[in-house]
This record gives sequence, structure tokens and C-alpha cells, in this order.
Amino acid sequence: MKILTFDIEDWFHILDNPGTKSISDWGKFETRIHRNMDIIHEICTKNNTKATFFILGWIAEKYPEIVKKISNIGYQIGSHTYSHQLVFEQNQKQFSNDLEKSIKLLEDLTGKKVKCFRAPGFSITENTLWAFESLVKNGIEYDCSIFSSTRAHGGITSKNINVPCTISHKGLKIKEFPINTCNIAGFNTVFSGGGYFRFFPYKLIKEWTKQSRYTMTYFHPRDFDANQPVLKNVSAYRKFKLYHGIKGCKNKLEKLLFEFNFIDLQEAASIVNWKKTEIINI
Repeated sequence: MKILTFDIEDWFHILDNPGTKSISDWGKFETRIHRNMDIIHEICTKNNTKATFFILGWIAEKYPEIVKKISNIGYQIGSHTYSHQLVFEQNQKQFSNDLEKSIKLLEDLTGKKVKCFRAPGFSITENTLWAFESLVKNGIEYDCSIFSSTRAHGGITSKNINVPCTISHKGLKIKEFPINTCNIAGFNTVFSGGGYFRFFPYKLIKEWTKQSRYTMTYFHPRDFDANQPVLKNVSAYRKFKLYHGIKGCKNKLEKLLFEFNFIDLQEAASIVNWKKTEIINI
């Protein structure tokens, strides 16, 4: 099972960067979301591939035409929160209110129920498991936020959550599609999206995808925008993570979609036999 997803945000929606962190900062940047969405639509159309789009509520509010086009084509839409803040930097009430706002915007624009969610930066951690309570309360059936490996934005490393499963928390259950990892030199490493996909050579990505029974991708519009502005006052390491491999990302993804059959989250959820998946208590 190989799933194609996109996190729809603009090039300046960079987490952990002081100059781009809050909504009040975003108005000073040029928007590049429309041209980058054209690239994503081209990729999906060319390869006749369905995908799930996790859309930022701020984008939906500011550019409703983007959401309507995605919906009218027939792609599945999920929430990526409204304000693109790290979950562990919020309390439960703040997170729940933000989530509810994003869902309402998306549902009002599309007339369709929002059933899936992905947290910015996969930032649900062991300290913010209350997020699952908010997701269930707001009608989310499928979550794609668990990152079972150590990273700057958190992750849940106490459990090896690497394939679709059911998360159980305080008696509430939600179906989970985590980011998949592979073992490289003894480390659990991600290869199927974002900067990881841009960093690794295509030959390795192809081999790891072939070996994986389950692959969850995630891409952003900025991953395909070689001409985007470079943010100032970021470290050399951070700059490498943000911009390395962007020029070749579109071609790499198109090769992957040509060589493997990818589906959206909606189809994947219908294929999984949830009665036989592991129930993980957290």
C-alpha cells in the first residue's frame, strides 16, 4: 500500500523560524501557492494519480479557489490545522479551537465532511496525546500525524508505530496512518517525503519503496519550487534542510509515481482490514 499526500501551505510556512512563525508575519511575503499548486496538479494529472490534500485553514480562508479546485477535481481533503503551529507549543483548548476553525472553513467551501488530519511537523508527542481527544471530538476518523522516530518537532518514539493501526487513548479510538520508516545502519529513517525525499538519491528511494509494504508520502508545494526566495537569518544546516534537492524533486516524484501504484488515503482506509490491525494504547 503506497499513499500519496500533500500538505498545502505556502513557501514561508516554515516551523521553528522566528521570522515566519506567526500569522502576523505572513503578510510581508509574496505568495507562490498558486504556481506551485499548478505543479502539483500537473504531477497528479500526468500520472493519473489520486492524492489526499491536507490543507492549511489559513490558505483556505485566503485563497478559497485553491480548495474549490482541489475538491472539484475529486481529490480528498483533510485538515492541516488553521494556523500551522506546533501542537506541543499549544494547550488542548488552543489546539481544539484551531482545529475546529480549519475544519469548518474546509467543509463550508467543499460541502464535504473532513475526515482526516495531519499535524504540522508531525508534532503530536507523548506530552500532547490529548490531541487525539480533540481529533475524535471534531469528527476526524483518520490521523496521519505519528512520526515514530526522533526529530526536531517531536515524534512518538515510545511505540514502534510504522504501519496502519488503531490508536486507543482514554477509551477513544482513531485510525492511524503513520509515516513509515526503514532501518538504515541501525537507525529508523524516513525517506518518503519532504526533505528526506529530496536528500536521498532516487535509486535508494525506489529500493526502499519496493521493500516497504506500506509507504506514506508527504510533500509540500515548496518542495517543487526551485525559484522560491531563500529565507534570511537561517543557519547553514537549516538552509540545507530547507532547500537541498528542490530542483530534482518533481522529476523524482514523477518517476516514483510511474514505477509504483499510489492511492489516496480514502482508498487506503477502505482497503485496510481494521479488525485485524493492531490496537496501540497510548
